[in-house]
Amino acid sequence: MALSDSDVQKQIKHMMAFIEQEANEKAEEIDAKAEEEFNIEKGRLVQQQRLKIMEYYEKKEKQVELQKKIQSSNMLNQARLKVLKVREDHVRAVLEEARKKLGEVTRDQGRYAQIIESLILQALYQLFEDRILLRVRPQDRELVKSVLPTVATKYKDVTGKEVNLVIDDEVQLSQETTGGIELYAHHNKIKISNTMEARLDLISQQLIPQIRNALFGRNVNRKFTD
Repeated sequence: MALSDSDVQKQIKHMMAFIEQEANEKAEEIDAKAEEEFNIEKGRLVQQQRLKIMEYYEKKEKQVELQKKIQSSNMLNQARLKVLKVREDHVRAVLEEARKKLGEVTRDQGRYAQIIESLILQALYQLFEDRILLRVRPQDRELVKSVLPTVATKYKDVTGKEVNLVIDDEVQLSQETTGGIELYAHHNKIKISNTMEARLDLISQQLIPQIRNALFGRNVNRKFTD
């Protein structure tokens, strides 16, 4: 039996409604899947950026911490250098005071003559030469001249050798020198400085550790004392 136009129209509408429903359901499914994929990708990107941001600030934090350590180390080193400088200045001041007091020795001519005699003899034993040129301060010339015979005799008694001691008439030690003498041999090629300053420098080099300990106490971090 043939369908009437009315029935055909109803069938068409029913099919169209079904197709439309299927399309809507498919569209909703696609939208849901797209939303899910979007959220997954968004979460991935957010997590990726979060990790980058965390990594960035971790690096910054490490840089700041390193900078703080460097600054702290620099400040500590500067403080140590200042302490060392103050200590060295104090040691130099002590040595300078000792140098000034050396001048007081020369005021006692009897004692100073004995010192000059010992300084010359000590240098002679080192040089072990038979002709020696001596340089002295202008104000010490006569005193040194007076002890030379005794020095020559004592030297001969110990070594069995004669020695010719000549005071330099052309070159003298500075009047500012605290005292002492300089001895030359082999046409001034060999020199021994036994001035008071030279002796103080030699002794101070040997006694610097003891001086530091006396002034500042023993440094527990120092392994060697020289």
